[in-house]
Amino acid sequence: MTTTRRRWRIPGGRVRLGWLGLAPFAAYLAVFFVLPSVLVLFSAFRRVDPDTGVHSFTLQNWSDSLHGAYLKGLENSIQLAAVTAVISAVLGLVLAYAISTSRRPFFKQLVSTSSAVLANFGGLPLAFLFVAVLGSAGVLTSTVQSLFGLSLQDDLHFSLFSIRGVELVYLYFLIPLMVLVITPALEGIRPQWREAAENLGATGWQYWRWVAAPVLLPNVLGSTVLLFCGSLSAFATASALTNGTLAIVPLQIDTAVSGNVLVGQENLAAALALNMIVIVVPLTLIYQLLQKRTTTWLR
Repeated sequence: MTTTRRRWRIPGGRVRLGWLGLAPFAAYLAVFFVLPSVLVLFSAFRRVDPDTGVHSFTLQNWSDSLHGAYLKGLENSIQLAAVTAVISAVLGLVLAYAISTSRRPFFKQLVSTSSAVLANFGGLPLAFLFVAVLGSAGVLTSTVQSLFGLSLQDDLHFSLFSIRGVELVYLYFLIPLMVLVITPALEGIRPQWREAAENLGATGWQYWRWVAAPVLLPNVLGSTVLLFCGSLSAFATASALTNGTLAIVPLQIDTAVSGNVLVGQENLAAALALNMIVIVVPLTLIYQLLQKRTTTWLR
């Protein structure tokens, strides 16, 4: 039995009805992604002279966004994203492997469900949770102080309200996210590959080194890139935890949008946002290429 797809005839050609299903998504993408990106690009190079009020196009906004405190914020953001992405990728991969090789359905279901919930848990509730546990008067902080006489801040040099503290909090939702994105790839490795390797005399290490690892590597790298972009753009948790005082780009954009900038730097927020776009867009393309390579093997 054969089926034919209906087409609409229009002047100059024919259009498949299936393409009409993409129209709402294309409109959504244009309004909430393409148009804002164009406005950011336009504003990033637009400046108002504080004396004359004349509008002009210049590189001054972009230059200001790459100097001083703003450059430090960009460095902190990249450091925060890189550290949390790598640690989350390693720990998430180990946990996902434990899930995929477990013979206990309840354990797999429990971890998978928990990961789906925790990966979307952030913002003010997550910040409050960690403050209650690791804050200055948190449960764990007080317990360690009373039992061992150790101060997390004075003796262990750890503060929840520093960049190290934010890194720890980010792991709370990035590790579950890694579990969600890498588990299908681990489950896609066929048992026949290992059997064939063992029949050819390969050891367990050789199997992972020459068979499983090359297949998984694009997905692992792609997942790490995804975690990096997610961490780089995270805003609510860091804002709630540090009251907006941490020098990272998302919080600096919030400050600039609120008008806390020098006269003539009204479009500095757009330049900061442009820096984020310059970083995220190439990484997104790399992620897509890695995912395409992964699907070649894990179909």
